[in-house]
Amino acid sequence: MLDGWTRTTIGGKPVDVFDPPHALPQALLYLHGLDERTPVTDVAFTATLRAHRLRCVVPHGGQCWWADRVCPEFDAGLAPEGYLLDVLAPWVGAAWHLGPRALAVGGVEMGGQGAVRLAFKHPERFPIAASVSGAFDCQDWYGRGTPLDEMYDSRERCRQDTAVLHIHAHRWPPHLWFCCSPTDAANYRGNDRLHEKLTAIGVPHAVDLDTRAKPGARYEEQMGAPMLAFIADALAREAKRLV
Repeated sequence: MLDGWTRTTIGGKPVDVFDPPHALPQALLYLHGLDERTPVTDVAFTATLRAHRLRCVVPHGGQCWWADRVCPEFDAGLAPEGYLLDVLAPWVGAAWHLGPRALAVGGVEMGGQGAVRLAFKHPERFPIAASVSGAFDCQDWYGRGTPLDEMYDSRERCRQDTAVLHIHAHRWPPHLWFCCSPTDAANYRGNDRLHEKLTAIGVPHAVDLDTRAKPGARYEEQMGAPMLAFIADALAREAKRLV
């Protein structure tokens, strides 16, 4: 764990917290992917958080898909989305005295789709959402032995709960950014489909579906800086709007 990160327990769940010196009254809720990798050992991501003076909270959820469904791996009675909405987000707001619309949500793969879906469902609480390699077609994972098999009773029920089907024609997060490498066979089509749907109904968004990983680099780490730059700029815009 790099300097600046601490591990704590919030609502009975482990959470990694980054609170840099002279932090702005803003924060990022970061949702990890299926591999449960978090930014606590990512030198570049941590340095970028520090440069933007941005606090960050990273809950540990296992392979819960951050859905509004009970996932036994996460909790026997509380759905992951309920934990984020009713436990973690209020804790962040109270602990750091955040104003309204000062909490962004972002993530990678499983966490990327979870972040965007959360913002589509609750744009008034999460006006800023960002995703790297979001696994938006999570129904494709159904039947592969992940917790999705227990959370949904069919592949179709899982598909009906994907982020793209939570887009409201007249209500959406005003700041939305996502990216996926064209070589990502598992996730590219879902990102492209989301882009097509948002464009068709006129939802403003920023998207990068062209950039590929540089030789010897992990795409998710490479795209961390652009994601954080978007989030920091969007938080600054929201702060000015509320003055």
